[in-house]
This record gives sequence, structure tokens and C-alpha cells, in this order.
Amino acid sequence: MMAAAAQPAKPLEFLAFTLGQEEYGVDIQKVQELRGYDTVTRIANAPEHIKGVVNLRGIIVPIVDMRIKFKLGTPTYDQFTVVIILNIASRVMGMVVDSVSDVITLSPEQIRPAPEMGSVLDTDYLIGLGTLDERMLILVDIDKLMSSSDMALINNATATAAA
Repeated sequence: MMAAAAQPAKPLEFLAFTLGQEEYGVDIQKVQELRGYDTVTRIANAPEHIKGVVNLRGIIVPIVDMRIKFKLGTPTYDQFTVVIILNIASRVMGMVVDSVSDVITLSPEQIRPAPEMGSVLDTDYLIGLGTLDERMLILVDIDKLMSSSDMALINNATATAAA
């Protein structure tokens, strides 16, 4: 069953963030909070895009750098770097992005299906492309992205770190 086909016709809200030159959006209901980038505790043998973990008010939170995950060049960490704390399937995790701009409300008519990219790009985790005036947002299905196979590594790594 396609999620887009089952959605009611009510507007959807997305938190807009940037990675490199592109603007992305994630369902605002998955966002718990926004934080500046802090030092993380590295985890041995974790994939490169898993920066490590932080202790957020007693919860061990894995931090994923989306620039590395999406192969968008070498990340730099500065005062504008933001960690979006997400609550996905009763699991808290952080996502490092270049910056966060605003919350955008899109009607279903403003969301276009993601184009087929063949094997070049995995589009399984894309909801589609959101258009608002001159802006185009790549809408990410954060549940699918964060429950993909390499995210199982986070579970193992955080279990090891918490032990």
C-alpha cells in the first residue's frame, strides 16, 4: 500500500533543512527538538555516517550525519550545524544537517512523486518532491530511511555503548 495514496487531503507540515545545496523536508510530527552540534562519543566499528552517541537527559541518542549518509561531500561542523532530534517508532535519534530553515505546510497537490532514478539513487525513502513557489523540497520518509538495514547497526552500536 502506498502511503501517498492513503493520505487524507489535509495539509502536511514538514521541517525544512539543508544538506549542501539541496533543501529537504521531514514530517514535523517526527521532530522532538532541535539542538546545536555537540561533541559525540564515537563508537568503535560504526559506519562513517554514524557519528556516535550523545547523552540527552539520560537517553543514549545515536547521531547520524546525513551529509555523509547521502554522500554530499566532507561535512564541516560550525555554529550553524543543527542536530534534529527525531522520535521514530518510539526510538530517539539525532540527524546532523547543515541548517534548518522553517516549517512548511504543503497540500497533497503540492507533493509530486519522486522521479525514478534507476539504480543510481535509492528513492525508497523519498515521499516525493514538495513545491512551494520557487522552492523545491526533497521530502524524506524518515521512518523508512532510519529503519533501513544500516540503521540496525545503530541499535547494535548503542546497545554496546550503553552496556
